[in-house]
Amino acid sequence: MGVMKLDFLAIGDTVIDNFIRLKDARVNCDMNDENCLLCVRFGDKVPFEFSVEVPAVGNAANAAVAASRLGLSTALRTYLGRDDHGARCLAALEKDRVDTSLIARQDGKLTNYHYVLWYESERTILIKHEQYDYEAPVLREPPAWVYLSSLGENSLPYHAELAKLFASWPETKIAFQPGTYQMKFGAAALRDIYARADLFFCNKEEAQKITGIETDDVKRLMDALRAKGPKNIVLTDGRKGAYALEEGGSRWFVPMYPDPRPPYERTGAGDAFASSVTAALALGLPLREALLWGPVNAMEVVQAIGAQKGLVTREQMEKFLKEAPADYRLSPLP
Repeated sequence: MGVMKLDFLAIGDTVIDNFIRLKDARVNCDMNDENCLLCVRFGDKVPFEFSVEVPAVGNAANAAVAASRLGLSTALRTYLGRDDHGARCLAALEKDRVDTSLIARQDGKLTNYHYVLWYESERTILIKHEQYDYEAPVLREPPAWVYLSSLGENSLPYHAELAKLFASWPETKIAFQPGTYQMKFGAAALRDIYARADLFFCNKEEAQKITGIETDDVKRLMDALRAKGPKNIVLTDGRKGAYALEEGGSRWFVPMYPDPRPPYERTGAGDAFASSVTAALALGLPLREALLWGPVNAMEVVQAIGAQKGLVTREQMEKFLKEAPADYRLSPLP
């Protein structure tokens, strides 16, 4: 049957993250401070400070929670096992007013469970995606926006189903934030998804992988991404800020929101940025205003454990924007 008219439908895998706070470790990088490795003593007992489980996370789930807190009617299409972990994920999503009626729980499957090795403010995630039997969702009415993100390695046929579904929803806007396996499939395999995307998000390193271009020139990377079909491109570059290429050809730089606090834990900053921009568009803002919403939620998320605890409400978002310094604004790229 499906749910009634939605502002925001997120589609992607959901997981429980178990954060393990390491203290007895080190990071080894090459001479350019790249290709860094997290190192612990091999074959030894390595102490940790504490661990914390965070249910119902993952790119799409994080986006659903972000959109719900910002005031949108939101649902999540995802798959869970019929286990205790799945029940915990449902309860967490319902607490954040995310419609769970499109969530499928499958017998004989486990809910995704990842281990996050957290050292200083960075994290290394040990991932294992359960292989679910994916099917396109059924809704009474098309949603205003779809936010598509990370799915498992057996999901290529599912993307073909989703592409057909999106083609039947011509008025629905599509935001695409590819996950690990979606990038491994390659843009050619997902050409219908790329071509249908109104809004595309990735970071600079991911853009290099997707396009096959080893360059730090963000304009060149955005042009190469645009050539694959999406109408609007948003490319993030960590603490350096983000860049956007609008459908009309205008290019913009978006700075980080100024914050004197050092980050506590960085998981979910990219999801917070992308979902906040999408939510602002769903609320009727133009892209040039929506882009300023992303850094606010990214800033707050890195002050808490996990990808959702720091996500702000609409009232909090508007307060941050109202109190922003004068130099927190978009700048045109030459």
